[in-house]
Amino acid sequence: MRVFPPYGLAIPGGMAEPEMSLEDNAIKEAKEETGLDVVLTNPEQPLCVHSKPGRDPRAHIASITYIARGYGTLNAGDDAKTARHYLFEELEEIVQQGEFAFRSHQRALKTYLQYRNERRDEQQK
Repeated sequence: MRVFPPYGLAIPGGMAEPEMSLEDNAIKEAKEETGLDVVLTNPEQPLCVHSKPGRDPRAHIASITYIARGYGTLNAGDDAKTARHYLFEELEEIVQQGEFAFRSHQRALKTYLQYRNERRDEQQK
């Protein structure tokens, strides 16, 4: 959950700093907002990219989502009010409910769940 508006659930993220790569920005934001050290699964290939002009009054924002593994102790930080782990079953329900601060975060998690289910199905063949 976010401390500042817009309120609601959010995945770690933020504005890219110009002197950092997008991958390094993702790692930095995850650390600031969750306290976790993360390793991007495939830094060269993000899970998804979402861009909708006008969705944010501050600027034209593009959301680039990476899959990562987190290590350490989960703690809310920066603009996160709370941080917690979710089971995949919970995540599926949360994605359906749509209580997100940003629609692109809901879309990214929906894309991740589809990706995860496809990989699981392929591994079972």
